[in-house]
Amino acid sequence: QVQLVESGGGLVQPGGPLKLSCAAPGLMIDNNAMAWFRQAPGKERQFVAVISGSGSTTYFTDSVKGRFTISRDNARNTVYLQMNSLKPEDTAVYYCAAGPSLGNLVLTRVPNYDYWGQGTQVTVSS
Repeated sequence: QVQLVESGGGLVQPGGPLKLSCAAPGLMIDNNAMAWFRQAPGKERQFVAVISGSGSTTYFTDSVKGRFTISRDNARNTVYLQMNSLKPEDTAVYYCAAGPSLGNLVLTRVPNYDYWGQGTQVTVSS
């Protein structure tokens, strides 16, 4: 059973940065598309960002474009989500997910992904 492990969450003031990490023991991430989702209280889990298996394609939900970046370090088998200019509406539990590599095609739905982490809480508040 593959279990992804997120870290880096916490409390940050509006406008501040935070960097999340996702380690993938037991999974070679260079064979997978890697994504981040988030879930706020009382809401469905929503897509945030994805990086293709090749690393050449990234895609973001509109609300984080220009503020978040996603990257991968295949040597460390780790994926990162750099979040800048954070807003209170970014508050959520953030989940890392791994799915099939489809070249430069990226997928944004929860059912597209096979493996998930336990989530890390991000709270943006003054």
